[in-house]
Amino acid sequence: MTGGWSEAPGVIYYDPHPTNCVSVNHCPAGSCRGYPRFTRVCGPEIGYHNLAVFYGACGLDCLFCQNWEHKEMSIRGRPSFSVEDLIAAAARRSVTCVCYFGGDPAPWSPHAIRASREILRRAEEGGRIMRICWETNGIASAEVFREWVRLSAESGGNVKVDFKAWTPSVYQALTGVDARDHVIGNLRAAVDAHSERGDPPLLTVSVLLVPGYVDPEEVRMIAREVAQLDRTIPMVLLAFKPDHRLRDLPTTSRRHASEALRVVKEEGIKEVRLGNEWLLCDLY
Repeated sequence: MTGGWSEAPGVIYYDPHPTNCVSVNHCPAGSCRGYPRFTRVCGPEIGYHNLAVFYGACGLDCLFCQNWEHKEMSIRGRPSFSVEDLIAAAARRSVTCVCYFGGDPAPWSPHAIRASREILRRAEEGGRIMRICWETNGIASAEVFREWVRLSAESGGNVKVDFKAWTPSVYQALTGVDARDHVIGNLRAAVDAHSERGDPPLLTVSVLLVPGYVDPEEVRMIAREVAQLDRTIPMVLLAFKPDHRLRDLPTTSRRHASEALRVVKEEGIKEVRLGNEWLLCDLY
């Protein structure tokens, strides 16, 4: 760690729109949704940037972690960036959104929240559009998650929650803990804000299709819970890539992905898509 809340391990960089964000299909940066309140462009924000904020921290220890470099950053405490660095980076005129991910932003939430409040204040003074977005495992404390939702709801941003698994034993086997019910609690607390804002969607739920673990029935139960909250919450199914401790598995099969898409639609979710389609295989 870095020794204080003002300096966080990780990196920040500019990512041109449209980015590979999980929520890009229903985000103002990649579509016409939210125009003109949350974007000045009806369509992809070509020529503009997302300020990507990668934190070197996470509250889970996923066997399949796709961004395991965060572990080394956390141990070394470097590279790092300050709250002031983040605020200054967001001042670039082409930046229209800030997305916190990693790792996960939850362990460094005081850093991210403090920066976000000031970034939004300056954007409002300058008459700029600035969205605040989060990509998270959803296990932040209720108070922190509530503030994330508020910041995103007011700015036109999105809170993307990666729902790891439905069955508690599967969740724990993959991540080291069983946090399913806590994630559900955070989603339930945020659904009113999602429903009130309408378009563009405030919440997104993603599911990684891990072969042998997150099968279509796991996906069905997650989709059923999401549908009970609000059928307009988009879901994104992500193809698995072998990495970190799960390098002996294949990528997600086309059949697995097709069946998972089918069950999500059967449960009534209005928007669902498959990401990372280029990874799909025919091995099972």
